[in-house]
Amino acid sequence: MSKILELKQGAVNEITTKFKDSASTVIVDYRGLNVAEITELRKQLREAGIDFKVYKNSLMRRAAEAAGLEGLNEVLTGPSAIAFSNEDVVAPAKIINDFAKAHEALEIKAGIIEGKVSSVEDVKALASLPSREGLLSMLLSVLQAPVRNLALATKAVATQKEEQGA
Repeated sequence: MSKILELKQGAVNEITTKFKDSASTVIVDYRGLNVAEITELRKQLREAGIDFKVYKNSLMRRAAEAAGLEGLNEVLTGPSAIAFSNEDVVAPAKIINDFAKAHEALEIKAGIIEGKVSSVEDVKALASLPSREGLLSMLLSVLQAPVRNLALATKAVATQKEEQGA
């Protein structure tokens, strides 16, 4: 086997593994962004622990087929970059969507959320969700409310008793 073919097969295996291991993946068209803008996007994604790479579309098509992801071939045309997140499902969608709002040249093509191919609308809906920390704080607030209300009611009763006794 030729060296080039081995390199391509290695790249397909790498992409296939990333497709299978990632919690969420976002595919974008970065045409129209300058180097400084792409560097800023890469920096934001790297800080969130997201792997952002540009692969040849033919390699990504083969990897998607090997990973059992149907429906990606239509979006894998033109310049494509891909962001893989192994831990946070919301982070790549949120960062890329926010960046796309500020830089109209960046276009979201599709996403893969927990192993399912998703449309642009699904990715944008995911991006509008609060972060994991935000969701946890909302949950804690809801859980604390009954205890807080009980404490306030108990204090009100105690204050009322003191006023009656005085």
